[in-house]
Amino acid sequence: MILIADGGSTKCDWILMDSTGEKIFKTRTKGLNPAVFPEIVLEQRIEENPELREVKDKVERVHFFGAGCGTEKPSKLLAGIIANFFTNADDVMVKEDMVAAVYAATTEPGIVCILGTGSNSCYFDGENIHQAVASLGYILMDEASGNYFGKRLIRDYYYKRMPPELAVKFEEKFDVSSDEIKKNIYQKENPNTYLASFAEFIFANERNGYFYKLVHEGLTDFVHSRVLCYPECRTTPVHFIGTIAYFSEDIIKAVLQPYGIEVGNIVRRPIDALVDHYRKNVLTV
Repeated sequence: MILIADGGSTKCDWILMDSTGEKIFKTRTKGLNPAVFPEIVLEQRIEENPELREVKDKVERVHFFGAGCGTEKPSKLLAGIIANFFTNADDVMVKEDMVAAVYAATTEPGIVCILGTGSNSCYFDGENIHQAVASLGYILMDEASGNYFGKRLIRDYYYKRMPPELAVKFEEKFDVSSDEIKKNIYQKENPNTYLASFAEFIFANERNGYFYKLVHEGLTDFVHSRVLCYPECRTTPVHFIGTIAYFSEDIIKAVLQPYGIEVGNIVRRPIDALVDHYRKNVLTV
């Protein structure tokens, strides 16, 4: 049996398949970003899932694609944790989430973008991934991501740029006291995930001018920083992966239209497309 996983800082989706590609189960754990979470947290988040515990001795292969797995140290850390848990797995592979995004989006050359808790992009030439800009995370980068919009919402609320009627709803949904916000950002673990939790406010409410402007500005920032840096964006489609992209399809098209850039596939959850990739390209080999 092979277990494939797509993980970010907020959540991680797992799908177990047999050798024929038949899906046995799908489950979810909390986020497993090894560049953000300490080893003990990563271990606990895997061990506390009952479905994974039940099959831990039966799994033969584990292929994990995740945020924070693009450099050697964190990817080795997570690979070791996975190997220690799934003791009979003789094939443990950990790769960055950008690889899963490419598998989910296309088999042809194109730009592939992730818009989730964090954000990233690459150029896929049909065989290999090329990244023009290294990702430096939520403090310095992550344009148009969940944590980017979370920061924007909090700032707009405090600077009174948020429409009054929305500010009331914002107060009702979240604890926006300054002590609570500062504690979560500066004292607790995982401030990027905390910030990203505010972004759902944008998409849980009816679209209006304020929300449209907010998302449009974020996506414009992302395109300028993460899409136009690839000359190939003028000649190949630009694909988008993640919940932020899924709910912003019309704005993505509006932002890209002046550049004559073709919008490719928009995939909300890459794990489902990963299953198809494995059935067609891995399990049949």
